[in-house]
Amino acid sequence: MLVKVTNRKWYNRIDDTVILGALPFPRFIPELIDKENVGGVVSMNENYELQVISETIETWRKLKVEFLQLSTTDLFEAPCQEKLELGVKFIQKFEKMNKSVYVHCKAGRTRSATLVACYLMSKHRWTVDQAVSFLQEKRHHIILRNRQLCALNIYYVNNVSSK
Repeated sequence: MLVKVTNRKWYNRIDDTVILGALPFPRFIPELIDKENVGGVVSMNENYELQVISETIETWRKLKVEFLQLSTTDLFEAPCQEKLELGVKFIQKFEKMNKSVYVHCKAGRTRSATLVACYLMSKHRWTVDQAVSFLQEKRHHIILRNRQLCALNIYYVNNVSSK
């Protein structure tokens, strides 16, 4: 019998505002709200992926946590620019309120990491390489492929270098 042992965390704090992670199962909700000060959640999941935790969406609302879904297909797509811009604005709103935002996809490695890299570029005026390097230091197992890197480069040109 093979057993895979990993030291991956379910989520990682990226900065004072953003937490990047996998699907937030109900057992994590009290910790995210009480310990991590989460006031908003961004899901990059498609509807079918959220069915596993559908009660969680209603739970967030009952706990007065804002929920934003930016549905993006796993592995084969990168979030479109409109979704990246909406997601960054959502995060920035909570940053101003000194609240945290939990940004997730299924595993917290690709779709959600793409959005968080855009947020970091906007916040720090960083290049794509700087944002990705910082993100990899905080969450070692992110995976950004050509499509995601292309989306990051477009975001950088349209929203960071041109401002």
